Amino acid sequence: MQRAYDTLLAKGEDRRQLILSVAQRCLAKNGWRSTSLAQIAREAGLTPAGLLHHFESKDQLLHAVLDARDADDDARADRSGDLIEQIGRVPGRFAESPDLMGMYAVLLIENLEPDAPLHERLLDRHRTAVATIEAGILRGQHAGRYRTDVNPAVKAVEIVAFLNGMETSWLLDRSLPLAEIFEDYIQSLKQQLMPAGTV
Repeated sequence: MQRAYDTLLAKGEDRRQLILSVAQRCLAKNGWRSTSLAQIAREAGLTPAGLLHHFESKDQLLHAVLDARDADDDARADRSGDLIEQIGRVPGRFAESPDLMGMYAVLLIENLEPDAPLHERLLDRHRTAVATIEAGILRGQHAGRYRTDVNPAVKAVEIVAFLNGMETSWLLDRSLPLAEIFEDYIQSLKQQLMPAGTV
């Protein structure tokens, strides 16, 4: 009996992951306002009632999709490693998880206004990203790898802006040569952050 229950749970989790994957794709393409639960259910091969069995509302599904993006970020992040190396790994994420990357950029743009449903969550996430990168710069400065005359708070905002801008640009034109663009940006960062003669 336990084995049958475990199988049922596994099937439920598979279906939940399918719904999240379809939702990511729909959100990246259409945004949240233009994506309905019925559309997601249809593309996932479910009835609306079948989808609601796993996610009780559109709002719950939206937060679950963002939770998946946050979990993916956490799984890939090395918050004690070298910041420049971490940025160098970002283009691989565009290739590996295009819907996850695209979905976040679209949701960010849709929720810029303070009264938008995800504004506070995305603002908190933005501030966390800036703080994480600032901490990485400070780590490099304390270790002697980065120049101490660079303002970590200002540079962190610039780096986050570059990453968010690249996600949006890539959504607009997926033929962009991401590897070359990131390599050029990384070389520029090295020149700005690293002491003369070490680049």
